[in-house]
Amino acid sequence: MRFVTTRGRAPATSLEWALFDGLAPDGSLYMPESIDRWAPEELAALPSRSLVEIGIRTLRPYTAEEIDEATLGSLVTDALNFPIPLVEVEPGVHALELFHGPTLAFKDIGARVMARLISALHDREAPTSVLVATSGDTGSAVGHAFHGVPHTRVIVLYPAGRVSPRQEAQLTMFNAEPSSNVRAYAIAGNFDDCQRLVKAASADSALLERLRLTSANSINIGRLLPQMVYYFHAVAQLARRTGSDRTFVSTPSGNFGNLTAGLMAKRAGLPIERFVAATNVNDVVPVYLTTGRFEPRASKQTVANAMDVGNPSNFDRMSWMYGGDVGAMRRDIVGSSHADDEISATIRRVYEERGYLLDPHSAIAYLGITRSGFDVRSVPGIFLATAHPAKFHDVVEAAIGHAVDKPAPLVEALSRPSHVMRIDASLDAIKERLFDSDRNS
Repeated sequence: MRFVTTRGRAPATSLEWALFDGLAPDGSLYMPESIDRWAPEELAALPSRSLVEIGIRTLRPYTAEEIDEATLGSLVTDALNFPIPLVEVEPGVHALELFHGPTLAFKDIGARVMARLISALHDREAPTSVLVATSGDTGSAVGHAFHGVPHTRVIVLYPAGRVSPRQEAQLTMFNAEPSSNVRAYAIAGNFDDCQRLVKAASADSALLERLRLTSANSINIGRLLPQMVYYFHAVAQLARRTGSDRTFVSTPSGNFGNLTAGLMAKRAGLPIERFVAATNVNDVVPVYLTTGRFEPRASKQTVANAMDVGNPSNFDRMSWMYGGDVGAMRRDIVGSSHADDEISATIRRVYEERGYLLDPHSAIAYLGITRSGFDVRSVPGIFLATAHPAKFHDVVEAAIGHAVDKPAPLVEALSRPSHVMRIDASLDAIKERLFDSDRNS
């Protein structure tokens, strides 16, 4: 399998180079040259397959030429060592709970697989430097996934004052360890500023001559490919439960890697009838689906801060998949955007009526299913529950009126000494930290 770029101005390359490049040489994003389609008999057998088996089958076409089957099986087994259950919230509406990993967010899945892919493909004595921007959950998932992985150094950039205190505790939990290979830095600005710095570093030729640098954001194909796995796993569980594999899926969307992976799974043959691109008020993609104009803008701060993205990188991949045809995209995707007051009201109502607790991002996904006019009585809907409610306790507790229990991984992060480190929002400052990491490796 070769990987091509969304601008088509750089040569096709291997998984290894796509993984370690992160951002392609022409400044765009890598995609598989083709999406491997599952045979009808494979799809029919989905309900009998485990999560790990589905993970191996999903990733095999994209890794087979560079990673042997035994190594792939081992790394998938190690990475996906927690459950991803499908839970019925109300008749015809199911939550795919993606928050049972070590940092209680869906990004554990992609980050853990990516870290192990890098380890399997690493062929140099010099370490790989991993630079990542986060609007909330990505950084902690990447930090935890790479912590202690040999020959890697990770720098996480997050917007100061724009992540929850509990998110910041998870982001910075390794800062106090002198020998840690993971460091997180607060940047004055928003997520888009952090993402801009990652892209600038990834395109700096002088920097790339000195360091092997990649990104663990969803711009990296190594993060994206594993996210296909849980769409197949969701349909497998739905088929076991209902006898039908047809479904609608609502994906809470910020940088749109999650939805892109779902679209790839659909092209691989998964019978998802339509997707909802569910956003907060940072709704440039829902607006595009309505108007046909993609107009990035500065992000707005909301209670669903992991989705506060005004210029989603993965829209390039989505547009590439549809050849820039908004009409074709509309046939597969409907947009849905929701303001803070509706999000909080939904958390309260679903808890009171159904006894199910949503975090703000999962509430947006739930709204995408229930407010988009789908007939879930004939075709059930699945929404992606992407973070544990305890990660956003201030919003959730204000909505339901009482405290939310803290899971063990969060208790551990909060018990560590706070060690927030700040740097300027400049490429020079980022370079200095990268070079320091390289010298200290």
